[in-house]
Amino acid sequence: MRRRPGIGGLQKAAAARDQYRLLGENVAKLRTDMMKEQLATFKSQLEEFARKHKNDIRKNPAFRAQFHEMCAKVGVDPLASNKGFWAELLGIGDFYYELGVQIIEVCMLTRSVNGGLISLQELCNHIRQRRKKDREAVTEDDCLRAISKLKVLGSGFEVITIGKKKLVRSVPTELNKDHNQILELAQGQGFVTVEEVQRRLSWTSGRVIDALETLLEEGLAMIDNGSKDGKCQYWFPCVSSVYSFVGSET
Repeated sequence: MRRRPGIGGLQKAAAARDQYRLLGENVAKLRTDMMKEQLATFKSQLEEFARKHKNDIRKNPAFRAQFHEMCAKVGVDPLASNKGFWAELLGIGDFYYELGVQIIEVCMLTRSVNGGLISLQELCNHIRQRRKKDREAVTEDDCLRAISKLKVLGSGFEVITIGKKKLVRSVPTELNKDHNQILELAQGQGFVTVEEVQRRLSWTSGRVIDALETLLEEGLAMIDNGSKDGKCQYWFPCVSSVYSFVGSET
């Protein structure tokens, strides 16, 4: 007959468990302390790197993007405050603040044409046109970072992806799946027809017309009744290069 462990055995087992638990906590604390020390060292090296390459970070877009990646890996956000260490060291907060203002201006100037939805590429082209005399080049990555900071304004600024395009939305318009599919379809030539949407997406005419009418009401589409084949074309400035010149000289 197998003997059950006595009180002494239970006490020894409990003591052993406590020792293993304490050992595990000590190992975890050592690892945490080591990671904190390594992180502090890396942040210090990052600051030294930023001081050394200050001009490259401000003027070279590729170098600036790599710097942001390095910061992200150690949990540093150079754009978190306009008055912080990074802003004082690099002036990088001012760079993105000015870029954010220009993004708002472009979105407002083109809103009457595109309904508040503009492709990221077109937005960047407008910004570059405005900053021709500025030595600090602007990339799509810079625009994305600036837009991410505009969200705090609660003004509806956000980036959405439809098909292969990134679009910047500056008005609180809600697009459903049908709207997104039509916009993706329009990326080919800048416009769609009711017949094309019916054929390509296998929708009923009622569904197509309902979605297109909503896009018209939101100011995201324009109608062209002058096509040679007589079919009504629905143009979308946010995915069409035909309207990309609007506001570029302002």
